Amino acid sequence: MQDNASELELRKEFNRWAEDGRAEEMESHHFPITHSMLELMQLRPDERVLDVGCGNGWFCRQIATFVPDGLVMGVDVSDEMVRRAEHATAANPRVNFSTGTAEKLPAPDGAFTRVVSVESAYYWSDPARGLRETFRVLAPGGSAWVLINYYRDNPHCHQWGTHYTIPAQLLWAKEWAEHFLRVGFVEVTHRRILDRSPTPDVNSGRWFRDVEQLRLFKAEGALLITGIKP
Repeated sequence: MQDNASELELRKEFNRWAEDGRAEEMESHHFPITHSMLELMQLRPDERVLDVGCGNGWFCRQIATFVPDGLVMGVDVSDEMVRRAEHATAANPRVNFSTGTAEKLPAPDGAFTRVVSVESAYYWSDPARGLRETFRVLAPGGSAWVLINYYRDNPHCHQWGTHYTIPAQLLWAKEWAEHFLRVGFVEVTHRRILDRSPTPDVNSGRWFRDVEQLRLFKAEGALLITGIKP
């Protein structure tokens, strides 16, 4: 019952985000760090990639250009985000979407060579369960790539928690790595991915106290945790 209540709460919130245009905002804000992650991934043309917390499918569409002989699937708790993703990607049969949660992925065992998640994992109600599911749907030799900006090692994002209307996990990089190791991933690493985009002269958002805090936040970088399924 608790799982259902949590899922409904998340769906309601992210449906509201879809209506407010937040997915399009995330695409523009996160492009610098996702571009760097894609370079590190070195995707092969025939890879099968799952994006957990795909929003309106913006990152799935980026990934699809790297895997012309493969496939991409996006999963999101928000049915409105999925509807928009399907509409925006209708012309590409190699990209599909489904409503679901990280803790219960709608995919068979070993279906993917890569699983990615961008700015979503800290909303998972149970990170350990989410990573167990990630491990399950990966084929042997496949890898998981979790990229987040909200993590305890970066003190300049902690204030975000006061603006969230849903629970969010503020974990240390070491804690994320330990979760990866406990579910069976090997060669687990964590690193920082810097956002080298220009910083505005004026801070117009609510997420940072001022421009200087935004600069300090960007200097810390996003956290990328990776692991391989043996």
